[in-house]
Parts: sequence; structure tokens; C-alpha cells
Amino acid sequence: MKEENKRVLGIQLPTDPRWVNMAEMSLEDILTDHAYCEQKATTSCISLIQKYSDKELLVKKVAPVVSEEWSHFRMVLKELEKRGLKLGKQRKDEYVNKLLLFIRKGVSKDVLLLDRLLTFAMIEARSCERFRLLSNNIKDEKLRLFYHDFMVSEAGHYQMFIQLAEHYTSKEETRKRWVECLDFEAAIVRTLTPRADRMH
Repeated sequence: MKEENKRVLGIQLPTDPRWVNMAEMSLEDILTDHAYCEQKATTSCISLIQKYSDKELLVKKVAPVVSEEWSHFRMVLKELEKRGLKLGKQRKDEYVNKLLLFIRKGVSKDVLLLDRLLTFAMIEARSCERFRLLSNNIKDEKLRLFYHDFMVSEAGHYQMFIQLAEHYTSKEETRKRWVECLDFEAAIVRTLTPRADRMH
């Protein structure tokens, strides 16, 4: 698992597979958190377009993701409804809040864009890793298929944000900063205990 994650996503610390067992026992909570993750991804992409409307390629690539993430939100709502579960209240995302500290302050607009794109890529990479765990290990066969589709989608988003970062800076600078992002994320993960009611 660890070597595969390194090859595909670069993630240094894989999620403990036992997290899936906890999530299964708190399905309403994990689906609720997943729904809000998709909603926040939608608004984050909209914000990115608003801040960098002059970046034509970014607008072109990110605009379809807005629709896709919102459709994912609706899909999770539908899954909750099918199972007779309720959408709970949004909870604080400690992982994302800590990861956002990776974004440097007092830097140029282009450097800020690099950090934002890589932070988005990191969130998508970790989400992809969690979705992969669910798609491979959760007992409910329908949920396995459900999360497999999400895994594929998040992998595509991760790659898109990396490619945009390379386009607006350079491959060398992106890779250097990405390694720093991976180290930063690993340090965060070491401090957090996987929770049954959190996707991250």
C-alpha cells in the first residue's frame, strides 16, 4: 500500500486500513462529512476562478470541476436518502485547516497561485487515497462501486492541479514545492487520529 501510494500520489503516510471499519460503523457521519467535502471543493474551485480570472487555462480546466464537484455533492445526498440516513451538520475540518497553513503569505500572486494549486492537489490526493481504501475494503458492495468512481475522479483532479502548477511556474519549481507539500502533509497526518466521522 505505501509503495503504491508513493508511486501514484506521492503520499508518504498511508491511512490505517482500520479506518474503514470505523467508517462503516458510522456511515451517516462519514457520508455527511463526504457531502460537505464535495460542497467545499465546489466553492474552492469557484473562488480560484474568481481570484485568477486572467488565467485562461486555469478557468478552462477548473470550470468543469465546479460542476463535477457539485454533482458529487448531490450524489452523496442521494446515497444518504437511499439508505434512510440524514445529512448532519457540517463539522470543522482540522486536516484541511492545518494544510492551508502551507500557503505562504506576503508572496507574489504567482507564488500564491502555486501554493494554492498544490494544496488543492494534496487534498484531492488524500481524498483519492481514502476513497481507494473504501472501494477496496468496505463490506457493502454497492458502496465499493460508489467509492471507486469517486477515487477515479479525485485522481484526475489531483493531476489537473499539478499540471496547472507546472504550466504557471515550471516543472522543476512545482516538483520542488510539491515535495515540501508532501512533507508538510505527512507532519499533519502524524498529529491526527483517523476518525470515523471524518473523510480526512
